[in-house]
Amino acid sequence: MQGSALKNSVRLIAGSILVVGLLPGLALAQVYKWVDENGIINYSNTAPPTDRDFAVLNFPCYASDPKCRSVAWEKVPLNTRSFAGVIREASVSNAVDESLIRAIIHAESAYQVEAQSPKGAQGLMQLMPDTQAELDVGDPFDPAENIRGGARYLAQLLTEFDGDVELAAAAYNAGPSAVNRYGGVPPFEETREYVRRIRILHRRYAQAL
Repeated sequence: MQGSALKNSVRLIAGSILVVGLLPGLALAQVYKWVDENGIINYSNTAPPTDRDFAVLNFPCYASDPKCRSVAWEKVPLNTRSFAGVIREASVSNAVDESLIRAIIHAESAYQVEAQSPKGAQGLMQLMPDTQAELDVGDPFDPAENIRGGARYLAQLLTEFDGDVELAAAAYNAGPSAVNRYGGVPPFEETREYVRRIRILHRRYAQAL
């Protein structure tokens, strides 16, 4: 009994170490968890064999979360399928590139509909309550409402900053008043990292769509 318990403990510890090691690079991806034929718990970003039951673990990475800075944004898997109809409609009606809308969603919530940040932002495009009220977003956790509201807000920022995507992204993160006050991207570590993240994701989505 003692030998069996020790063996199981080692397997669990090994699995825990593995998933912790995966987290920095997979913070915006799905991680699959399953038990193999030897009873060992496995964690991977690759789907398990088809004969295995598995669970999908999501690790959302919020814009305000400093742990997100270790994510390899040049390599993280893109999502070009989710909410395709709504994003396309929001893109056309607001004259905002679909690739930019997807970049914002990806950076903000990793496509997690129920995402809530520590700062109070909600839903796919992480709209703050005051912004929701201004945009008439009644339910921030409704994907269609959130995307339409977020795209409309993004369009307003692009207009305010003469189509400059980096300034609009900075304003989306820190607020337009901060961008105006500093005459450019504010010298906030979080905002500068956010702008870098959006720059990479926007380019990659533009190439992928």
